[in-house]
Amino acid sequence: MSLEAPLGAALDASGGATAPPRLSARALLPEHLRTAARPRLIGVVATVSVPLLGLLLCMAGTRTPSLVPQSIALWPLASGMAGPLRYVGVGLSVGEVVTALVCLIAAYLIAIRYGDHVPARVTVWAVVAFTVIVLVGPPMFSTDVFSYQAYARMFAHYHINPYTHGPNVIQLDPLYNYIGAKWIATPSVYGPLFTLLSAIFAMTSVAFNEFAFKLIATAASAGTMVLIWRAAKLRGVSQPRAVALFGLNPLVTLYGVGGGHNDLLMLLLSTAGVYATLTRRDGTAGGLITTATAVKLTGAIALPFALLSETGHERSRRKRFVFGTAAVTVLVAAVSYVAFGTGVLHLSSTLQQVQSEGAWQSLPGFLFSVARIPVSHMVQLADEAVLAGIVGWLLWQVWQRRLDWIEGAAWATFAVLATAWSLLPWYVCWLMPLVALTSNRRLWRIATLATLMGSTIMIAGAFPSWGWL
Repeated sequence: MSLEAPLGAALDASGGATAPPRLSARALLPEHLRTAARPRLIGVVATVSVPLLGLLLCMAGTRTPSLVPQSIALWPLASGMAGPLRYVGVGLSVGEVVTALVCLIAAYLIAIRYGDHVPARVTVWAVVAFTVIVLVGPPMFSTDVFSYQAYARMFAHYHINPYTHGPNVIQLDPLYNYIGAKWIATPSVYGPLFTLLSAIFAMTSVAFNEFAFKLIATAASAGTMVLIWRAAKLRGVSQPRAVALFGLNPLVTLYGVGGGHNDLLMLLLSTAGVYATLTRRDGTAGGLITTATAVKLTGAIALPFALLSETGHERSRRKRFVFGTAAVTVLVAAVSYVAFGTGVLHLSSTLQQVQSEGAWQSLPGFLFSVARIPVSHMVQLADEAVLAGIVGWLLWQVWQRRLDWIEGAAWATFAVLATAWSLLPWYVCWLMPLVALTSNRRLWRIATLATLMGSTIMIAGAFPSWGWL
């Protein structure tokens, strides 16, 4: 054996020394670090991919009709709404749009799956980037933002009650051509507080109005995420992952912010009510959730579950909660009567009519459409009875302390989505703040399922015709 052989060298068959094997940088890492690096890399790549794909779709929205509201057909008319991205716009075919949407949804689901491995700053900046990109982009998918302005103009300019008449009474208004066909003859289905808020922008231009509602949706989304972050700490759940579930969701940001939907304003108020309940400010909690209901009736879902929550001394806190609820209810009712008379009482029947017109774009509607079974009034009543039974059972479980009240509210929200006869993609956002504040794996899977349901409708909307379904 040669004494001159380097340390670590091996001897070959002839007795000579051979060079030691080279170790890769990966092999030098301990096994537990190598195992942890892969989920972190996957999570970071998926998280960063969400705003990048969002940028692509917003750029494409300036030149791709399948990504913008159906009522926007003439680009010269819509140029004021295209935003700064019109200078770098790209045109995509239907197949390319569908591919981009599928990739976006997949990136979101992967980002949520590996969210615990992603640094908090990466998640926060990705959410901020995604939201800002959508804000400065064109209006996406939905015509609701134009309906908001139509009802506001009917009330503030034409002095027509938007709860008893549809926008077809203002056919000479320049806004009329932008309203979705489904809503032309439909009175308002939104809460009186939101209609009064909308009146502030009643006489602005169509483009300014569209951006104003997107800005409100952006601010509401940001405020909701701040509340989710704070509430998640109180609940002992991962704050970055909770924010990612809401802020990176394409149906929340691309659809909700991109369409300027009032659902996000409603969620800001209801989530503030949830946070107030967690911090034992019960009167404020009742008032906030009731205010959310005055924006959109869906805000009422969390109300009975918050009332039955187990924070503080039950009798005294429930009195405060009921007082806050009653005070806001009386105030909203008085203001509504002064502004709209008894017209607001038509809101419930209008909502029932809209729901009854739902076709395949809902879980029960899709099943009945595939089976070619006509939907009768009795079928719809049975559906409502099933929903009432589920919500009642959930409330009983919360009352008996067998179920956490936020989890109960989340399950009830999913039951509303699953039994609705008209399910629009952005409705999925109702579920996300509640699920984000739980560590229940089943609910997180339910959030994934709801996202896939809404995404299916969103992707189908990119096709010129939905008849293929």
